[in-house]
Amino acid sequence: MTHKIHKIHKRAFSYSAIALAVSVNLLPNVAVAQENSAEVGIEKVLVTGTRRVNDVQDIPVNIMALSASQLERDRVYDLVDVSKWVPGLTVVDQGGRTSNTIVVRGLNTDSLGPSGSNSGGGTVATYLGEIPLYLDLKLTDMERVEVLIGPQGTLYGAGALGGAIRYIPKKAELDLTSAKVYGGVNTVSHSDGTGNTFGAIVNFPLIDDTLALRASFQHYENPGFIDYAYVVQEIGVSNPQPEDEDYDANLKTVKDANGETADTAKVSLRWTPTDDFEANLNYYYQDQEVEGRSLVHQESFNTGPYESGLRVLEPNNLKNQLYSLEMSYDLGFAELVSATGFSQYDEIGQRDQTDLLLDFEYGYESFPSFTAFTREIQEEETFTQEIRLVSSSDGPLSWIVGGFYNKFETYATSEEFTPGIPEFYGIVRPDNLEYYSVLDSVQEESALFGEVGYEVTDQLTITLGARFYEYETDVTQGFDLPLLDTLYGAPSDSLEPNLQSNGASDDGSLFKVNVGYEVTNDALVYFTASEGYRIGGVNSVPPCTEEDLDNPGQALCAEPDEILIKPDETKNYEIGLHSTWLNNKLIVNGSLFYIDWTDIQISGVTENGGLPITQNGGKAKSQGIELSWRALLGSGWSTQGTYAYTNAELATDELDFVDGDDAFSGDRLPGSPEHSLSLGATYETEVFDGMPLLVNYGLTYTGDVYTRVGLRDFGEVLPSYTLHNLSMTLSGDVWDVTLYAKNLFDKYAITSTRSGREDIREVAGFDVRSYGRYINQPRTVGVEFTYNFGD
Repeated sequence: MTHKIHKIHKRAFSYSAIALAVSVNLLPNVAVAQENSAEVGIEKVLVTGTRRVNDVQDIPVNIMALSASQLERDRVYDLVDVSKWVPGLTVVDQGGRTSNTIVVRGLNTDSLGPSGSNSGGGTVATYLGEIPLYLDLKLTDMERVEVLIGPQGTLYGAGALGGAIRYIPKKAELDLTSAKVYGGVNTVSHSDGTGNTFGAIVNFPLIDDTLALRASFQHYENPGFIDYAYVVQEIGVSNPQPEDEDYDANLKTVKDANGETADTAKVSLRWTPTDDFEANLNYYYQDQEVEGRSLVHQESFNTGPYESGLRVLEPNNLKNQLYSLEMSYDLGFAELVSATGFSQYDEIGQRDQTDLLLDFEYGYESFPSFTAFTREIQEEETFTQEIRLVSSSDGPLSWIVGGFYNKFETYATSEEFTPGIPEFYGIVRPDNLEYYSVLDSVQEESALFGEVGYEVTDQLTITLGARFYEYETDVTQGFDLPLLDTLYGAPSDSLEPNLQSNGASDDGSLFKVNVGYEVTNDALVYFTASEGYRIGGVNSVPPCTEEDLDNPGQALCAEPDEILIKPDETKNYEIGLHSTWLNNKLIVNGSLFYIDWTDIQISGVTENGGLPITQNGGKAKSQGIELSWRALLGSGWSTQGTYAYTNAELATDELDFVDGDDAFSGDRLPGSPEHSLSLGATYETEVFDGMPLLVNYGLTYTGDVYTRVGLRDFGEVLPSYTLHNLSMTLSGDVWDVTLYAKNLFDKYAITSTRSGREDIREVAGFDVRSYGRYINQPRTVGVEFTYNFGD
């Protein structure tokens, strides 16, 4: 298959006063070509985020591409690392145990803390190749990572409320036999263990120029650095809060209890039987074993700076698998693309649930050895099909038309155990099961979408886009209180959840207008008005009866306004610039934006029973500026940087918006900084008679972050922090050795919180430990070795 590149120009240097005055957002982070000193320039990177193949500098949209060379040079391993180099993108670092919340341009109203869902927050669409799939992928064998900033509803649909992130893996090469093996070890400050990474990548043709296979595998181990210093020796028997002299008889310390092991694999088969047809059959696999949280309890339980106060270990296993088939056929006038995907997600974990039950004050606090824990299982299956036609003519008219279908199924259970409580109250309940919930949901979405672009002149292009969608959600959910049922006469093994089924459906449309104008061959300005949305649905919680409302007690039910979830939508307006200077030795990009966000979906709990639900709020707005640049300075030096200012706040007064507290127009939104900055410098030279040496330094600054909207309901300000990274790579003909340090100066930073300071209290002599602070990984120093085989 041959790609027809849409409007790629050979840019010649010219100064433009207009371009210089407008210079404001997105740098294409690209590798440096080093062919010879006379020809040095910033290498062009092709992207496909607009569903066409383009040089990132030549398209009038806000897109950033982290190339394979930058991913390696800046040691970008996961989404948290990606976010440090993309202005406007924030990933709330809460360790690897649960999904980290992704925030674009400040679009978040949920208080900081673990989300409990496998979605990354639901406001940013994530793609692996052509398939929508939330996955915080360990980045290996990637061609690039593309980030589209701002609502992308017309081409990317539900979930692209704030933007889209695309992992683009390397395809099998048809004419090259190659292999690479790599490995490394590292040490983490404040840890007793040693981390390691090793892996291999192979590529070999099966039929010359027709069929090829590419496979990769990586094993990753993080030793952990948080000690669970107050783990009960026997749940329901040991005293969880003994006097100091009784510590050894009741508690134990588990060192480095937040470690992680991850295995990531990919197998791709590429087939090109003709010049016009290409098929890629892919299998992706990632299995993460996370031992616990990166959470400390200095304020709520007087722990040390690297100690957790939780009473039970909290392992969690997350497994992702994706099967995909991506096909394209060049029809001459257009390219026909089909992307089919089937993914599976399985999670099983355990949590300390003691504090929630202490907070309810149901009477469990009377038991001196009270400790509770949960066991949670979640299974997800997703089928996706997209078919689209992308015009390929050279005329002024270009177009895209397509159809999309997605079916998402979830089955989840949560079991809450209170060992020792049945015996304490004289109840015969051998399984100690106090609470049980089950969820079975199906969500289907279908859409038709398209874009039409027209080159009015050689300089002016106008693009119009639209998406027409509909969705249907069916949810069955049930709850039971087996221990309470047994107390009132039910059998000792009874389990009868009160199942409730609800459904919802809706349809709508989204539109987009984009205008691009080439001021010169080196400066492109653009205007975009775009929309995004997030699917609504229902909270399938049994509605409250009059008896429930008269005697709430341990009632598990929803009031009438706690059942329906409406979709929320964003409208985005931005102007931007892509510019190249000094004969392709300097790139300066930027954008100014304004976003309206309506019917905001927020996380909440039911008034009765504290069950997690999603509710709708009013309006919010976000505005700001995003800048990025890259420059070749000569004599082997290059530099890059980004800056973002984001002012995201409520636009309406909201009653009971933050855990029962009112919030008001102008209140700042939580989860992302107003100011963020990154700076990088690279030096390349030769040592030891011609051996290349690359020295790379990176600085990332994260401004202060609010934990709750407007600091309501005991919200707090997390202080700003700066991290420094340094690496040196020495290369031979077929090998590389890298020495690196991440968080070079061992900065201790608070990245998120769980619960709020209102939960720092005692209940019947027990310290409630709901409130905790997530912290970043300490200084990590390591060495890696790579060896290449091949033609």
